[in-house]
Amino acid sequence: MSVVGFDIGNENCVIAVAKHRGIDVLLNDESKRETPAVICFGEKQRFLGSAGAASAMMHPKSTISQIKRFIGRRFSDPDMERDLKMLPLETSEGPDGGVLIHLKYLQRDQTFTPVQIMSMLFAHLKTMTEKDLEAPVSDCVIGIPSYFTDLQRRAYLDAARIAGLKPLRLIHDCTATALSYGIYKTNFQSEGFTYVAFIDIGQCDTQVCIAGFQSRQMKVLSHTFDRSLGGRDFDEVLFTHFAEKFKEQYSIDVYSNAKACLRLRAACEKLKKVLSANPEAPLNIECLMDEKDVKGFITREEFESLASGLLERISKPCSQALLEAGLNAEKIVSVELVGSGSRIPAVSTLLTSLFKREPSRKLNASECVARGCALQCAMLSPTYRVRDYEVQDISPFSYGLASDEGPISVGSNGVIFPKGQYIPSTAVLRLQRTSFFQLEAFYPNQYELPPGTFPKISSFMIGPLPESHSSNTTVKVRVQLNLHGIFSIESATLIVDHADDNHSNYDAMDVDHVSETSDSSNFVANGAEDSTNKSDSPQSSADYSRKDKAKRKLPIPVNENIYGGMTMAEISEAHEKELQLAQQDRAVELTKEKKNTLESYVYETRSKLFNAYRSFASDQERDDISRSLQETEDWLYEDGDDETENAYTSKLEDLKRLVDPIENRYKDDEERAQAIKDFSALVSDIHHFAGSLPPQEKELVINEINKAVQWLTEKKQQQDSYPKNRDPILWSSNIKSVIEHLNQSVHRIVRSRRTSEDNDKFSEDIDGDKRDTSNHS
Repeated sequence: MSVVGFDIGNENCVIAVAKHRGIDVLLNDESKRETPAVICFGEKQRFLGSAGAASAMMHPKSTISQIKRFIGRRFSDPDMERDLKMLPLETSEGPDGGVLIHLKYLQRDQTFTPVQIMSMLFAHLKTMTEKDLEAPVSDCVIGIPSYFTDLQRRAYLDAARIAGLKPLRLIHDCTATALSYGIYKTNFQSEGFTYVAFIDIGQCDTQVCIAGFQSRQMKVLSHTFDRSLGGRDFDEVLFTHFAEKFKEQYSIDVYSNAKACLRLRAACEKLKKVLSANPEAPLNIECLMDEKDVKGFITREEFESLASGLLERISKPCSQALLEAGLNAEKIVSVELVGSGSRIPAVSTLLTSLFKREPSRKLNASECVARGCALQCAMLSPTYRVRDYEVQDISPFSYGLASDEGPISVGSNGVIFPKGQYIPSTAVLRLQRTSFFQLEAFYPNQYELPPGTFPKISSFMIGPLPESHSSNTTVKVRVQLNLHGIFSIESATLIVDHADDNHSNYDAMDVDHVSETSDSSNFVANGAEDSTNKSDSPQSSADYSRKDKAKRKLPIPVNENIYGGMTMAEISEAHEKELQLAQQDRAVELTKEKKNTLESYVYETRSKLFNAYRSFASDQERDDISRSLQETEDWLYEDGDDETENAYTSKLEDLKRLVDPIENRYKDDEERAQAIKDFSALVSDIHHFAGSLPPQEKELVINEINKAVQWLTEKKQQQDSYPKNRDPILWSSNIKSVIEHLNQSVHRIVRSRRTSEDNDKFSEDIDGDKRDTSNHS
């Protein structure tokens, strides 16, 4: 069983695998620990990961990066519009309000959803992992940002299923980081928590988490975030600064050229890293556009001044996290800073003033999430034994449920699971219904969500009820916030109670929260009595028994409609399409291999023909082969530049038919010399062995040796006088056959002698038995 953790970043991906000696981060084909989260569509195949990043400049309008920002979001989202402007992609609004990506592939216009693109990335990571582990990969844990909505979490699961993965859990990035931090610590106290702040400034977002640690336990107290603040925003500050400067200084508009934008953004990212270690840095780009070389210069002080607004925004989620955790900065014993955007010196200075302590960088900023995911996967896997360690995570949002008659909750706002509810959790609703009814899940507190989030989650049609009932019939609905942080209705049950037909007819709703990680508690909604605790007067066990017998539980069908989600039919269709695209990629790669093999064969054969093969080919053969090699080379770089696999294979076979006879002569010349040495060694061994045989058998063996030696001597003399550029008279295979025949002949002579001796001994034993019997008589 695979135990794998995937960290899908906005810019790079990291794969961690749990092995018996700990957690390892896998290397990609370039021996790097991070793989670019890039998918590039070429003319005939896709380039994924590192290959996609390398091909981005050649296909800027069909290269998709930052796909994590698109998944599960609405096209009309203001932040989404800003993200799309940074990429040279053609996009539109889909029927469900999401993003559609349009590009040309395989000579026709194609449309993909962000979920399909994400599934391609998952499939690539899965292939990399299987190649490294040399085993199938299915079960995994995937890291996600804490601000991911219900729809985004479902989209991640759909993408993973399309790729053939089975996520055991979607875990928050900061929770995974906290797990990789805390599970190895042994100095936590057994009573009372040690509080640590985890700040993850990624390429496109900032996440903050406050967690408490005890011996063998970790408890998340708060999750806060800024979805649109990350390292790329600091890059964009530099990009905007130099784009305006170059427009004024060189009269070029980089915004009008997709390749120029990509090159300038890449240069600004490198410039930011240089400024993190140096007080100033230059910027030089050759032929940025219009054949103009550009130069720039900036100091760290100027950069921090340009990014002052971004630096101020970092303090907001940090302060909010402390507030929601109910702690002050003095209670935090450590501030762990991770993420690709965390290396800016001004960020460390800001956090030091806020938390009254220097941020720590003990964790690997790029790998801690993937390692935490792999640890969580090992804890969920039955094949690995991990030390007992409890992970208590919480929901970053509130979840509500409403019916046609209004919200279903303890209060008036429809909250079933409040913000900070433990994951996973379950609630039980008791509703008075007589027929079909519909419930709708939603986010009751919009201010908790990222801007532009659609408030509705999904609707549930419950019914029909199995039997016709009066108005006092109770329907028990089990609602869950599962391990992925996804809200759903697990089941609906009709409670038929014949013991109390005089029950009131009002619509009562009871909510019982039962969390797997916290004490269970009961709540009552809309002024109804809590049916689980309604027993002021003592009742006998017989009363309870009669009541239980009078109750029957009948399951009720529940149909879920996810707003913006994929149906099972759509997931199956996307899976089939992914298989077809993967098959196309493999076919193109195989064609490339055949072409490269043919090209290599042409060059290698031409070199050997006038060197190693020179004496083994006649002048006519050399001329014919040289002409064929030149024709094949010309064809490769003209008409054969883009051909089929069969065409390259056919050309290679045609060449081999000409070259193979010469190659066979060359190889057999070496093999023949070795075969003669083997023959001589065998003859010497048999001569030595024959000395211990009786005269008759020795003579037979010597005769066999003499025959073989005479045959080889004659053939060798003929071969030595024969030209090398013709097929040999004496092949190495002939000598090997004689060696085998000589061995068999000697063994046959020895076996016949032993058989004769055994028969003589047997006769002597019989004669002896007869003599003993006669004497006894």
